[in-house]
Order: sequence, then C-alpha cells, then structure tokens
Amino acid sequence: MSRSYLLMNIVAATVLFPAICQAQPATDACAKLKEGIEAAKIGLPSGGATIDSAELVQSAPLAQAQLPFGPLPPYLAVVPAVPEYCKVVGAIAPVDPKAPPIRFQVNLPTDWNGSSVQFGGGGFNGTLITGLGLPPLAPADHPSPLARGFVTYGTDSGHQMAPNVPIQAFALNDEALTNFAYAAYKKVRDVAVVLMQRRYGKAPAKLYYVGFSEGGREGLTMAQRFPNDFDGILSGVPVINWVALQTAGTRIGMAQFGGGWIDPDKVKAVHEAVLAACDKLDGLADGIVSNYEGCKKTFDSARLACRPGSDTACLSETQLKVVDRLHGRSPLGFAAANGLDSYPGWGFGGEAAAGTGPVGGWVGWETGAAAPTLPPGPTGSRAWLYGSGAVQYFFARDPNYDATKFDPAQLADRMKEVSSLMDSTDPDLSVFATRGGKIIMFENMADYAQSPYAGIEYYKSVQAKMGVAKVDDSLRLYVAPGVDHMGAGAPATVDLFEALTQWVEKDKAPGEMTQVLQETKPPFSVTAARPMCRYSAYPHYQGGDVNKAESFRCNTP
Repeated sequence: MSRSYLLMNIVAATVLFPAICQAQPATDACAKLKEGIEAAKIGLPSGGATIDSAELVQSAPLAQAQLPFGPLPPYLAVVPAVPEYCKVVGAIAPVDPKAPPIRFQVNLPTDWNGSSVQFGGGGFNGTLITGLGLPPLAPADHPSPLARGFVTYGTDSGHQMAPNVPIQAFALNDEALTNFAYAAYKKVRDVAVVLMQRRYGKAPAKLYYVGFSEGGREGLTMAQRFPNDFDGILSGVPVINWVALQTAGTRIGMAQFGGGWIDPDKVKAVHEAVLAACDKLDGLADGIVSNYEGCKKTFDSARLACRPGSDTACLSETQLKVVDRLHGRSPLGFAAANGLDSYPGWGFGGEAAAGTGPVGGWVGWETGAAAPTLPPGPTGSRAWLYGSGAVQYFFARDPNYDATKFDPAQLADRMKEVSSLMDSTDPDLSVFATRGGKIIMFENMADYAQSPYAGIEYYKSVQAKMGVAKVDDSLRLYVAPGVDHMGAGAPATVDLFEALTQWVEKDKAPGEMTQVLQETKPPFSVTAARPMCRYSAYPHYQGGDVNKAESFRCNTP
C-alpha cells in the first residue's frame, strides 16, 4: 500500500468522515421534533400544537426574488442565502372548534448562535411568514438572521387567505380576531421556545421581534402586552392606532365618491405643488421633502383650486376636501383605547411615486387607479379596500353593511371593543424597559399606508408617560424622509437589526445612522447616502456631493 494512499485515507477519516457523522445527528435531531406540544406549554388559552413536518434543509446561496411587481427595495428583492437548518411547520389548534388553526414555521439552524428572531406579518395577514427573509430595510448583501445563526420563525396569525373570500372575513370569529390582534404571536413564540429547548437543550438567550406595517404593530404589541417575552424589537411604520386608521381610510374613500376622486394626473399635480412649496426647505431641491414639519406650515392646497382659465390639473372644491382630509386629523367622536380619539393627517412628498409595485404614493394607497366602488374593485385604493372591509367585518360584523354610509357614532361601542384588541397605543413600557428591553422604531415620511405621525405621536406619549431619560435608554425613533411604506423612493437601506442587537447585547445605544440607495442586484452598489436622523431632526443639505451622507446634517426644526 503506497504512502500517498495512506495519506488520502487519513484525510478522509479526519475530514470527510466527521462531516458525515455531523450530518446524521442533525438529521436525527430534526426528525425528533415531530412530536406534538401540549397546550399547557403555551401561555394563553389554546389547543395543543401539532407538527406537520420537520425536515433538514441544506444550505443555499443568495438568489433574486421572483415577484409579480416592482421595483422592490433591496431587502425584498433577494432571497437571502441560508445555512443548513431544520424547517419545522405545524399548527396550533384553537379552543373554539369553529376558529381556524394558527399556522407557524420555525427554522432551527444546525449552527445556532443561542438566540431567536420572530418575523411579523403584513396587511391582514393570512399568509404564513417563513422567517427566511431579511429584516425591514436591511442591505441586500447582508446575511439574514437565519444565516447569522438565529432561530427564526413566523405565523399566518391564525387564518389563511382564500380566493374570493374578503381578507377581513375571519374577524367574524372572536378567537380568530383575538389571534390576529395579539394572541397568535405570543402562542407561536411559546411553541418556538419549546422547539428550541428540544433541539438544543436550552431556551434562547435573547429573543427578538422584527416587522414593519402590521408586523411593526405586532412588535409593539408584544412589548406592551408581554413585556417579559422579548429583549429587542424592531418596529417599522407600525399601524398602531389601528381603529382610527381604518376609520380615516374609510372616510377618505367615502369622500371620493360622487366626483371627489383624485385621478393619477391630478395626484401628480398635487405632488408638483408640494415640491414647489417644500422641496427647498431642506436646503436642496432634489425631489425629497426632508423638512416635513416645515412643509406642514408652508403647503397650501387652495393654490390648486380650479379658477377661470385653469388647466385640467386643477382640483375641484370636492377634490380639495379630499386633499385636506388627507392632511388633517380624522376624529372618531369618542375615546378609544388609551384615550386616543382621532387619527393624525398624512405627511408630504412622494404623492405621485410609483413606489413598490402597485403600493406606492397616493395612487397605491389613498386614491387608486380608478374611483372607489362597493365592493372595492381591483384598481381602487387600499385605504378603501382595507377600511371598508374593517368596517364591515370588524366593526359592524355584517358583510352587507353599506360602508359608504359609515358613521362611527352608530358603531362606537363595538369600535371601542376592537380598539382594546387591536390598538397598540399603550404608552407604559416601564416593565419592558426596566428588564432591559430595547425598541428601535422607524417612520417613513412618504408613507401613505399609515400616517407616520401616528408613530411620532406614540413616541411622544411614551416620553410623557415615562420621562425622556427613561425612554432614551430603551426606545429610539428614526425618520426617513422621501421613503414610502415599503422602503422605496429615497435612500432607505440600513441594518437596523444589527444596531438593535448591538444595543441589546453590548449596550451600544444607536445614534444617527446612514441610509443608502442600494442597487438590488449584485454587486449591490451604493449610489447615494443620507443620514438617518433621530426624531425630530431631519437631513439638511450643507453643501458638497449630494450623494454623500456627510454633505447633510441632522437639523432640528
């Protein structure tokens, strides 16, 4: 037997054989996770959890996302690389046999870092969140939490969307509504912890929640309702003042019946008027309204009014009322949860933006590509689709209710009940903060899915309740001018999850950060950058290269 042959076998024995031995235990450990979880392990009234499948998934490289719309911000444009992990899919049974189960997916990496990340949902949920993606606004070329060794997981929130079924229909069932409001996320969190204990022999050292929009609401809900369950929360553009938001969206839709609809050409006229009044308030005419507070004082919708000799871009008196309704407060007429009795107006900038596919600017969210109808049409606004459905299924609990005649005073008692479930506006985060919990919030100022001022007002309420110093040690709010709901329209990309983990685990509190405009395909080049300022500051141009962050300073109005 030759010396080279012996050496080759030694290499095989010391390198290849251990790899084979490691793969087998990982496969076995994954397969053993198929055992069900009793209801007693779940911290809210619930049925037990069953595991439909537990399979070892091999590592895979980064790929481009294949979605039917675009352009996409970088964090949505890619399917991140994954390591070897155990994919566990299952369901939590309801207490009410008429309620749907809560579906979940838990991803347990073979090489675990000892912590976990729960991913939030969006809209009215009803789709299983896999936990395989990137956190909101993250750079496309940064590793996902799973690739960094975190256990990741998500849920459908306790119902599944189905063809030809209104997306809000599940709310007719009390348990399904409670699951969507808050219970599903707590229940899935508890199931995920059991699975981690079974797989690794211990509970996670740190637990994080990341999400935006509905997922941002869920994250703040966890801090408010279950302050001992999570250590760090990333909450973007959260739909927290939920009942008032649906009320405001419904009213904006109602105002566009009977000649009030603002078509895309007139939306463009509004946008141009906003830029003419406000673009230079931040020191630079670049199509981005950064001085959002200054614009509120400067813009005058009356300048768009039709007068003798006006061109077709002018707005009628009825249409101007819609514009003013978008920018003004929408009163409820009663006090909802935590004393809130209205919804704030929207901001300025990006009105005519195409945004992320069909969901950017006014056309995507507030006015639609066609006038509103009942039932809502496929090209109408999402504010009307979401709001009118919430009125029918959450408030009136009558699919035949005429949302064009919506009067909050007639449904006030029920709306208060829904507010107690859905609104994540409790300013008392003292328990969460005292045990060391950290929250990073961000608001995109060109967001027309929800008003960024709802989050700003919540932040102020927390400061008023707990004191500025206490809040500064546990909660940071950032603003991104010119950025839409999904994260497009201006430099937006930033690794907020990394900032959160550094704050939680190393006590490195985040200060001003930098957002970049990143290309969505390799090599993911950066073409522009802006400072991401803490509220209430905004990026003000100081001179120099307009594509460099150092050419701007965070100014306070």
